[in-house]
Amino acid sequence: MTDKSFTPAITVLKPLKGLDNNIIGSLRSWLTQDYPTPIQVLFGVASPDDPACAIVRQLLQEHPNADAALVICPESLGVNGKVSSLIQLQRGAKHDLIIVSDADVLVPSDFLLNVVAPLRDTEVGLVNCFYRLANPATLALRWEAVAINADFWSQVLQGASLEPLDFALGAVMVTRRAQLEKIGGFEALADYLADDFQLGNRIVRVAGKRIAICPVVVDCLSPPMGWHEVWEHQLRWARTIRACKPLPYAASILGNAMLWPMLLLAVQPVKWSLILFAGALLIRMVTAQNLQKRLGPVPGQGRYWWLVPVKDVLQFALWIGAFAGGDIIWRGKRYRLQRDGRLAPLPANP
Repeated sequence: MTDKSFTPAITVLKPLKGLDNNIIGSLRSWLTQDYPTPIQVLFGVASPDDPACAIVRQLLQEHPNADAALVICPESLGVNGKVSSLIQLQRGAKHDLIIVSDADVLVPSDFLLNVVAPLRDTEVGLVNCFYRLANPATLALRWEAVAINADFWSQVLQGASLEPLDFALGAVMVTRRAQLEKIGGFEALADYLADDFQLGNRIVRVAGKRIAICPVVVDCLSPPMGWHEVWEHQLRWARTIRACKPLPYAASILGNAMLWPMLLLAVQPVKWSLILFAGALLIRMVTAQNLQKRLGPVPGQGRYWWLVPVKDVLQFALWIGAFAGGDIIWRGKRYRLQRDGRLAPLPANP
């Protein structure tokens, strides 16, 4: 049974932009939490013409007793539109415990009870959780699911075993109003792409608190995307990590499981290198499948075992791309990612 002895009041901030077929279920899961104390949910959009408004209004009608509201956030308070909405949403926050969550995150009914538990320890300044891509509807998303569901979370845990976490994972982040005020509020993050990294890093460096990971894994429900869209997403992610953690990201190529056996086979195409390559390939695929299952099974993932080595090869190309340029496309706009992680808008057709 989930412990209900620590249940501080919570304000959930949900910045939204556009919609897809999965968003209504994801948003509804935050309005149906088994939580005994007050929950305030604020849904924010930049424009009243945003199609997400209709979905939010439908949910508010379904849950008339929920302390929830649609908030129009028309001010442009920084390059990062999501953070701009968060600044405006926080103005209406009633409670000291603040949760920031992406629009596509689906959570179980006892999620809030679990995610606030680490905050019993006053030295914990932020709680986040692992997430999985739960509905890869295209082949390209199946490839991205390998990167997220098999490799990303295990790499985070490996890093945490060497030194305490100094960054946050953006799907769900829970912190206190006092910590936000100490780091300068969301306003301090308004021009950064990786607002999640910056939030966690500043809570560690400036507020002097620790980051904890909730054991509950949440589902991220993505709309169908093709190879071009997924590649842009992965390249943006790679360049973001490179800007935030340049030396660790540069060294990450050493952990590419299939790159080195493949290069060895290309340079020394003999029997022993072929055996070594085959052994490495088998170990890599079995390990990746096991890691995905441990995070949470995704229907059909066993049929796509062959995408594991493909992911490693393409990851090498992404690694090169991360250092080869600094331009990204985000929410349909072009930006230059600067060395410190800030975004600079670029002309639409340079």
